[in-house]
Order: sequence, then C-alpha cells, then structure tokens
Amino acid sequence: MNYWILLTILIASIVGVFVLFVMQKKKKDGSYKEQDYRAFFVMGICFLPMGIIFATSISPAFIGIIVLGLLYMIIGLANRDKWIRIEE
Repeated sequence: MNYWILLTILIASIVGVFVLFVMQKKKKDGSYKEQDYRAFFVMGICFLPMGIIFATSISPAFIGIIVLGLLYMIIGLANRDKWIRIEE
C-alpha cells in the first residue's frame, strides 16, 4: 500500500513540474493569459453538490470532491475583482 502512495506523490510531482515548466515558457513567449477566476467559482458550484450527493449515497471517500468544490469557490470569490468580463 505504501508503494501506491509513493507512486502517486511521484506522479503528482512530475505533473506539477511539467505544468510549471509550460507556464514559465508561456510567460517568456508572451502567450500567457490571465486566469479566469469566474471559472473556478463555477466549477466549485458544480463540484460541491455533486460531492455531497456522492458522499451520502455512494461512499464517504467522495468528501474530497466537497473540499475541492469549497476550495474552488473560495479561490473564485477571493479573486472576484479579476473575473473576466463577457462582452455582450
């Protein structure tokens, strides 16, 4: 069981380094766009009830989705002034 945890940490670290590398390269090229924090808020609204339903009906292991939904909503609301306006 400990091997799976170590393997998961290793894979997450590799993916994280890859994402940081890509972001750094895009910043140098000038093609980096500002994050859309409204999308975080909307994803949080979607994940929160889905996690509650799954955690109560299927398994308490889905509490992670509830936490993820709360975190996304907090990130989105904390950066509400940076939401990208949709031109109509």
